[in-house]
Amino acid sequence: QVQLAESGGGLVQPGGSLRLSCAASGGTPITNAMGWFRQVPGKEREFVASIRWKDGSSYYGSRVRDRFSIARDKAKNTLYLQMDSLKPEDTAVYYCAAVQRPSATIQFDNDYEYWGQGTQVTVSS
Repeated sequence: QVQLAESGGGLVQPGGSLRLSCAASGGTPITNAMGWFRQVPGKEREFVASIRWKDGSSYYGSRVRDRFSIARDKAKNTLYLQMDSLKPEDTAVYYCAAVQRPSATIQFDNDYEYWGQGTQVTVSS
């Protein structure tokens, strides 16, 4: 079992930055991948970014590719999302997710086995 806990959300002005963290616990190191998704009420969950734990290869959603950066600290079993040039449309609950089993893709929510509770990010002046 993997437990995930996000932190770092909050209120930021347009053009600002935030850094989200997701700590994985449960005694088992991450073996495949972790990712970030976000969701606005009434809309489907949207893929933000993901990263392969072993080699660090990363993937981004088209709406964040040039502004967000995903990273991991293997020693701390922690995932990060650096969000720059934030826009009001980035407002959402951000969830981190983890998958231990092998998977060909890590860009879809059904690729993942474990989910955090989410952290609210609000971009507003």
